[in-house]
Amino acid sequence: MITSNDIKPMLQDGVNDNELRDLLSHFANIRATRQPLFLNAGDFDIILRWKLRSQYGRQKHWRQANTDEVIRSVTGVALTVTHPDPDYELELRVGLLCILRGVAVPVASAILTLVFPETYGVIDFRAWRQVFGKERSGFMISDYKRYLNAIRPLAQELGCTVQEVDLAIWEMDRQSKR
Repeated sequence: MITSNDIKPMLQDGVNDNELRDLLSHFANIRATRQPLFLNAGDFDIILRWKLRSQYGRQKHWRQANTDEVIRSVTGVALTVTHPDPDYELELRVGLLCILRGVAVPVASAILTLVFPETYGVIDFRAWRQVFGKERSGFMISDYKRYLNAIRPLAQELGCTVQEVDLAIWEMDRQSKR
């Protein structure tokens, strides 16, 4: 299992990714000014381009069924739903986001991470490999809960956001595969 000492060197470098810094700032501004909170088609596309990178074109025609109105409605509910049980809240949010075409758990995790970086991280094969020592490519909500339950205590221990811990873990994996 990964420890805070393992990722501390990566955290000390901070977020060196200008694109990510700009995205976090953009979504922090949306959170502060858009009440009730929702994403529009432009916001959704920004997240998809960031998360999917070279795979962005894949399934693009299918995702086009997600009209601006549908995206606003679905994200409006998903991003504002709350529950005293954080695991159930996560299930609700991810489940709602996965209603959108082209959104599975990894993309839903990217949406939640950019909007709520203090609480969420992005699940992907790199993070999974570093935290659990196993290769994995497909993820379900139960996997995402397990991942967050592993990294949230690290964020608390290190006094940073869950997203910062997630990014440090991702960078650790990237550097280890060079």
